[in-house]
Amino acid sequence: MNRIFAFEKTDTASVISLWQACGLVKPWNDPYLDIARKQTVQPELFLVVRENGVVVATIMAGFDGHRGWINYLAVAEVHRGKGIARSLMLEVETRLQAAGCPKMNLMVRRGNDAILNFYARLGYTVEDSVALGKRLINDDPAGGEF
Repeated sequence: MNRIFAFEKTDTASVISLWQACGLVKPWNDPYLDIARKQTVQPELFLVVRENGVVVATIMAGFDGHRGWINYLAVAEVHRGKGIARSLMLEVETRLQAAGCPKMNLMVRRGNDAILNFYARLGYTVEDSVALGKRLINDDPAGGEF
């Protein structure tokens, strides 16, 4: 079983490298800013799995008092299929349920069927809703939209 730890500032480079390798870094989401912002709100819900001091998996979660949210679930390709993502999800679900969270939400980019299948195995279902977004702070130095 993998040990799950709270994110530490010294994990930053490993985390961003992992997110880049997993295709999670987009121009409109500066990973350094995302990490810094998470450290100001429920930092205990930013978890990592380390192997030999290197981050091999992450999950970033939050609870707004109404719903729990999952972001940045990532596992290094060579570590997939070992139950790490499942362990991270179960840990976050346990923590959020203990905080009184009645329901979890997450978003998956279109076409990512592998991750949709993973979440389906954990009991998540596709809901009849549309995700909307509005950028309040543009982190993309090129000025692009998401």
